[in-house]
Amino acid sequence: MEDAFNLAGASYRSRLIVGTGKYKGFAETRKAIEVAGAEIVTVAVRRVNITDPNKENLLDYLDPKKYTILPNTAGCYTADEAVRTCRLAREAGVAKMVKLEVIGDDKTLFPDIPATLEAAKILVKEGFVVLPYINDDPITAKKLQDIGCAAVMPLAAPIGSGLGIRNPYNIRIILEQATVPVIVDAGVGTASDAAIAMEMGCDGVLMNTAIAGAKDPILMAEAMRQGVEAGRKAFLAGRIAKKLYATASSPLEGILG
Repeated sequence: MEDAFNLAGASYRSRLIVGTGKYKGFAETRKAIEVAGAEIVTVAVRRVNITDPNKENLLDYLDPKKYTILPNTAGCYTADEAVRTCRLAREAGVAKMVKLEVIGDDKTLFPDIPATLEAAKILVKEGFVVLPYINDDPITAKKLQDIGCAAVMPLAAPIGSGLGIRNPYNIRIILEQATVPVIVDAGVGTASDAAIAMEMGCDGVLMNTAIAGAKDPILMAEAMRQGVEAGRKAFLAGRIAKKLYATASSPLEGILG
């Protein structure tokens, strides 16, 4: 815990947050989460059962004492839908920390920012710990931070696209002005994408499709864990400056003529 990930008053060893959709079944979901080393697991309340104990329930496979269950509002297209979904999760006793996701467009799955801001204001006022999914816009990130969100979660690229970080310059600006954790959410495709996000100084990375959609989800979960860890260590170590021309790696002094 020397380099703990601090989020909403809690400390975590892992900076990799994983989703629970698109797996072959709950058993594979559990195995991937274990191999990824994740401690925070996000669940789409509208798509994965965590509220009805009379049906097969993901929480039968994931111990809430071991994992922080992060309900999310995937599939919500209005602020009202998102707020209702969060309240449902809280009534089921899952958690007060929620991933807020209000989709504005079926094709791109980009967030509806005005609706996200509206929902965030309501949820923060009601005592929820809000982690909003947003586009890579520094102004939106600042507004949500000022509202009282516990983190901001800019996308790297469209959900499920696997394109990696498309606009590192905006992410850098978000990082410069952030007073809350910055978690890259959506668009990661492989371990190097996760490493790049961490090398930039992001506090964490959230992903689902990149692991669940891989040919071997369990092996990819391990790769993602290692990518996040390596990227974080590289950030802390401090990379060398980029230069146009070569610099000798061995000193020239003492060379025999």
